[in-house]
Amino acid sequence: MPSERYRWQTLEALKGSSKGQLSYSRDWLLRGEDILEGCRSPPKLSSYSGWVLDQVISQSLQKTPLSRSSTPNESIPPTDNQLPSLAKTTSPASQLGSSPLSSAAPSETKGNEDLSLLETDHEVHLTVLPSKVTEVEGCIWMYEEVHRLKGKEGLRQRQEQQEQVVRAVSDMASEQLKRFDELKELKQHQEYQDLQEVMEKSSREAQGQQEKLKEEHRHRAKILNLKLREAEQERQRQEELERLRKEEGQERLRRLYSIQEEVLQLNQQIDPNYRHKDLPRIDLSGFSNRGNQICGLVSGLVRTTSERGFPTQVDVANTERALQEMRGLISSMQQEIATALEEKRKRDEEEERERQKELQKQEQLKAQTPVPAQHPRGKEQKEVLGLQVKAEESTMQWYQQLQDASDQCVASFSGLTDCKDNQVKHIRMDLQKAASIPVSQISSIAGSQLREIFDKINNLLSGKSVQSGGRTVSVTQHPQGLDFVYYKLAEKFVKQGEEEVASHHEAAFPIAVVASGIWELHPRVGDLILAHLHRQCPYSVPFYPAFKEGTPIEEYQRILGYQVKDSMVEQQDNFLKRMSGMIRLYAAIIQLRWPYGNKQVSHPHGLAHGWRWLAQMLNMEPLSDVTATLLFDFLEVCGNALMKHYQVQFWKMLLLIREDYFHRIEAITISGQMGSLMRLKQFLEKCLQRKEIPLPKGYLSSSFWRS
Repeated sequence: MPSERYRWQTLEALKGSSKGQLSYSRDWLLRGEDILEGCRSPPKLSSYSGWVLDQVISQSLQKTPLSRSSTPNESIPPTDNQLPSLAKTTSPASQLGSSPLSSAAPSETKGNEDLSLLETDHEVHLTVLPSKVTEVEGCIWMYEEVHRLKGKEGLRQRQEQQEQVVRAVSDMASEQLKRFDELKELKQHQEYQDLQEVMEKSSREAQGQQEKLKEEHRHRAKILNLKLREAEQERQRQEELERLRKEEGQERLRRLYSIQEEVLQLNQQIDPNYRHKDLPRIDLSGFSNRGNQICGLVSGLVRTTSERGFPTQVDVANTERALQEMRGLISSMQQEIATALEEKRKRDEEEERERQKELQKQEQLKAQTPVPAQHPRGKEQKEVLGLQVKAEESTMQWYQQLQDASDQCVASFSGLTDCKDNQVKHIRMDLQKAASIPVSQISSIAGSQLREIFDKINNLLSGKSVQSGGRTVSVTQHPQGLDFVYYKLAEKFVKQGEEEVASHHEAAFPIAVVASGIWELHPRVGDLILAHLHRQCPYSVPFYPAFKEGTPIEEYQRILGYQVKDSMVEQQDNFLKRMSGMIRLYAAIIQLRWPYGNKQVSHPHGLAHGWRWLAQMLNMEPLSDVTATLLFDFLEVCGNALMKHYQVQFWKMLLLIREDYFHRIEAITISGQMGSLMRLKQFLEKCLQRKEIPLPKGYLSSSFWRS
């Protein structure tokens, strides 16, 4: 309780007082009467008791509202009416303020807001203490109050000083912040001013530079305009010259074409198989050979000049000389025929006279047995041994049968190609992709990959479903689907030879081995491959198409294998490159077989056909640039296989080519077409010297099929 705490504080204060320091003596008990005398005397109140009671009562009254609101159990402190009458009539000093501190103490307590040490208990028990005790207690209370007031006053002064210091520091900081802001603003203004000056200076410099550039640009524009006008004038002059040159070139080209047409028509008048009824032994093969050579020279000149653009006057002069030679050849042939007829007439007259003489002699020798006279028959004209101009009849029949089979195949799927229905169109496109894409993917990367491609093509031709472009495709989707795939597949094989093999010679072997395997399982594909090959490259028959009267020159060039677009014939190098690719593919097909096929079945188009092709080529008159190129390509690819198969006979054929046929090719080759001839010559000499023909580059070995 608060009252107990105050009591203990009071006791502690008394203990620390001067009286509390008095020593205790036992003898005081003997003097108990003196000590207890004060107790026996009636109690008196001190002069300070009034002030103390006033302070206690005032504090109790101040705490009454708080105690009521906080705890309901606290008792209400007594009011002035409830105090004992003794407190009200304590002493004159308390009522009149006789105490020296009574007037000062209330004023000091009014300024004090917190009197924590003057808390009283809820029930004020005013105990009337002896006067001496009350006086001491009042002094203590006064002393504590004075010191408390002094402490509060000192604290207030220190607070005021601290507030003054804080205000001073705050004012100083505010002033410093203002000065800092002013300095910062000043620096910003200075920097902005400097930046503005730099920008103005840069702007002036840029403007000056721009003016200088404008002046230079105007100067250069003047120079360029002058140059443009000069260039335009020069261009106009060049265009005029080019126009004149083109007109002259076109005129010369038309002249060349007319000369070539006349030469071809004159050559048709030479029939190597000419047999006059009166001249059974006359032979015009020599004239035919020379006529073919002249035609070849003229055609070569026309092709060469077409590749260069337009012919020169020298080219026209050369072709005119060839035309004059052809005319002279025709005149010589006609003169020879006339001479032969005159000799035949004279010989007939001589024989008639001899016959008359014989009849007369027989009449004179009637009984004698007539002995037939040995009349000289005259010197027989020696036959001119020459080469064929046309292919053998059997070869041409075989060629025509293949072309007829190809045309029949095209007619058989006309309903598929001519149909306008969208669904049929999709089927046609899917079948064409399924046939073409696997052939395009053939390469020599690995044997396993090649086998997958072969199986995919074989499954498609066998009627099975295959995947192509993310779709399932089968030839059974359309009644004409199988014939269509046959034709497109054969066409793609030949196209690969014409393009892929022509650019990469090693590609001939993987393409050929797949084509050979498909040919063995599906013979109709092989016939169509040959038909396409003969149509694109007639020299693979071999067959040199003759010019027929009335045939346009462009059409005849297409028949010879040239590509003609917009009346422009392809260059000779590109033409020879395509022919070379197809002959290499053909040479690879006749020697290769599918390794997983039936070994008991013979090759559908084996080395015998290669030997036939080579023999037929050597039996025909050579063509400039073409014959040498094709012989070299064929022997390089297929020479090793033919050597192993035919042995001595093959070496005899190589000797024949070097000793005889090579000179025939050389005789008709012009100076600009010696490259292919020299390659053939070097190949023959190298092989005959080493007595061996090496394996061609890119040949598929046995280890390839294990990859």
